[in-house]
Amino acid sequence: MSNDVIEYVEFSRIDVNDSFFSSLASDYDGFNQWFEKKSLQGEKAYILKEKHLMGFLYLKEENEADYTITPRFEKKRRLKIGTFKIDAHGTVLGQRFMGLILKQMIEDGYDECYVTIFEKQQPLIQLFERFGFHLWGSKTNGELIYVKTLEISNNIYKDFPRIQTKGKSKFLLSIYPKYHTKLFPYSRLQTEKDHKVEDLSFTNTIQKVYLAGMVGMESISPGDLIVIYRTAENNRSAKWSSVATSVCTVLETRNIREFDTLEEFIKYCGKGTIFNQGELSYFWNQKKYPHIIKMLYNISLPKRIVRNDLLENKVMSQDDYAGFLSLTDAQFKKIIELGEVNESFIIN
Repeated sequence: MSNDVIEYVEFSRIDVNDSFFSSLASDYDGFNQWFEKKSLQGEKAYILKEKHLMGFLYLKEENEADYTITPRFEKKRRLKIGTFKIDAHGTVLGQRFMGLILKQMIEDGYDECYVTIFEKQQPLIQLFERFGFHLWGSKTNGELIYVKTLEISNNIYKDFPRIQTKGKSKFLLSIYPKYHTKLFPYSRLQTEKDHKVEDLSFTNTIQKVYLAGMVGMESISPGDLIVIYRTAENNRSAKWSSVATSVCTVLETRNIREFDTLEEFIKYCGKGTIFNQGELSYFWNQKKYPHIIKMLYNISLPKRIVRNDLLENKVMSQDDYAGFLSLTDAQFKKIIELGEVNESFIIN
């Protein structure tokens, strides 16, 4: 698994003559001058670089009318996806950036987010549509305008990263430390709550796959909510080192015995799993972890909740098995409160 990382860097640190930008330069007159201007203004963008540049994203706040758009934009505060390009329009890379855009939209309180895009960019258009952007209109240069609002669509992807809590079952699911941060990079532990680390490493897609064998997991259904619980470090007290870190929405559940072949099973697990092919083959042969959960990584709790606080607030009791635990609505609500989750992430 590559350990690539999305970084937030100044334009001045990026080479505009990199071949990565050639398609943008040919599509947009004055692209290089625009880039130079942003460099001089000290502006920043998100980039993903392995051996070479693979992704670039520039976001900006707008609070103005735009009459070059039909139907026109009236004056309103919006998050604009100023420039966005990814190499190899793989869903994984696209989803990483999409998660970042939508997280910023919710956290910074935007009611609307938009992007201008040429019709020929079909893979990107499909990505935007999947996450709830709809065609608004077009510009005089032929670009299409896609807009996302906070309108609820009752679709796990289109409402992402917000979660639908009403009528959904809620569970707590434990994950070993050695797997936790690889799978949930935004949820790595921080020693103090006020110390905000800008950690944008996405070692995987926002769609996660986890295998486990805990009793009761067969009751999980699509749409249910899972609180991820990172178990204690070796030789450390669970009371202070086991923590609730994240909230995910279940997309799909399968049992390992439903697959006819190893290949079919490995293909299903896809890119969202931390397990390598050797481990997956072992699981397949042993059938030790029969429950396969596909889920979307919606929220990293701004404040991690240690087991001690979960016990004190009656989210769990000393006798509960923390491997897999059913939560009441009140317990789930308490986790959201203790985790200091921005209420805009919750659809009631």
